[in-house]
Amino acid sequence: MPIVSIIMPTYNREQLLRRAIQSVLTQTYQDFELIIVDDGSTDNTERLAKSFNSDKIRYIRHRENKGPAAARNTGIQSAKGDYIAFQDSDNEWMPEKLEKQMRAFETAPPEVSIVYTGCYVVIENKKTYFPPAKVTPKDGDLFSSLLKHSFVWTQQAMAKRECFERAGMFDERFPPIEDTEIFLRMSRYYQFKYINEPLVISYSQPDSISKNKSAVIRAYKLILETYFEDIKQDKRLLAYYYFRLGNYLCSYGELSQGRSYLIRSIKTHPLDIRSASALLVSWLGGSIYNRVAKSYRQIVRPF
Repeated sequence: MPIVSIIMPTYNREQLLRRAIQSVLTQTYQDFELIIVDDGSTDNTERLAKSFNSDKIRYIRHRENKGPAAARNTGIQSAKGDYIAFQDSDNEWMPEKLEKQMRAFETAPPEVSIVYTGCYVVIENKKTYFPPAKVTPKDGDLFSSLLKHSFVWTQQAMAKRECFERAGMFDERFPPIEDTEIFLRMSRYYQFKYINEPLVISYSQPDSISKNKSAVIRAYKLILETYFEDIKQDKRLLAYYYFRLGNYLCSYGELSQGRSYLIRSIKTHPLDIRSASALLVSWLGGSIYNRVAKSYRQIVRPF
């Protein structure tokens, strides 16, 4: 029986899948199984997945596309290992990732049930280290921290199997940000340990579900609805959630609905200049709003 089960959901990624699979098979820690869950691909994903001459690989296929949350759940239900790790089919692991995570579990106190690593995020050939330094704390009880920042992603994390038995599986009402929600949920029960090394390379793809406007808005509304009683304890945090939704909606052309969230943000935290500024700019129209927002991100991101 393998110690670690690695779940890799994939959908029409035949051009990228080989790199992801090879980065798993070449790990220095080899006591694992790799479960590839083909979420109804219509390209040559199945043939590529089965072309690897490795008894570590198991291939499971959904007859229809159900989304990454459902694919990961299928993989977890089929897993044999005591530890569950996740790899995305368009990303890459460094060779020592599993070894360093297993070593961290061996030395961590028993209440630590999730170990995650740093990663490089590559967007248009620009590489950024993640999570950023401003995110604190990164170890221990992370519930409050995860409410403020989404910084534990599936491809970085390894969790004890019991986490899914107690906290539950991925919520299939999402994607995107289904990993944000499940690790937030797990943080109510378990502690985390952080390995401050870039052991994952995450490549941004133009067809990622995170680029789907309506899906992103629906997901953040669900997060706000599900964790509202916790979020409202901090007025600044609640105002930020309202601002984020308002900003997304305005960016996607839903100006009227976006303004309603920006107004809620201002009412919740009247000194929030960002929300007030966004509200004023929204009256200039969607195209100007997006140009101003892009300029703001380019100025703020380096800091």
